[in-house]
Amino acid sequence: MAKSTLDAGWSSLKTMLEYKSHQAGIVFEEVDEAFTTQTCSCCRSNPASSPKGRTGLGIREWTCSSCGSVHDRDVNAAMNILALGHGRLAGGILAL
Repeated sequence: MAKSTLDAGWSSLKTMLEYKSHQAGIVFEEVDEAFTTQTCSCCRSNPASSPKGRTGLGIREWTCSSCGSVHDRDVNAAMNILALGHGRLAGGILAL
């Protein structure tokens, strides 16, 4: 599938989520997902043992060399994205 088609799909989804959130009175916050698979969700470090770049895409599970936590790549990224969102909401915006 063409990259522009994929970008349009994600853009439409984001626009709809933003609209529906605003309509329901819910805060919609977009966060940058860069390095969320590589950052340990427990100690917030970016250890050498984390998967890096395209060569690390096949690594689904890794152990943090800083704190010893074992992470599933996708779950770790989701926890980091959630923490980023909560960090922004903690700046005085009331959340549901």
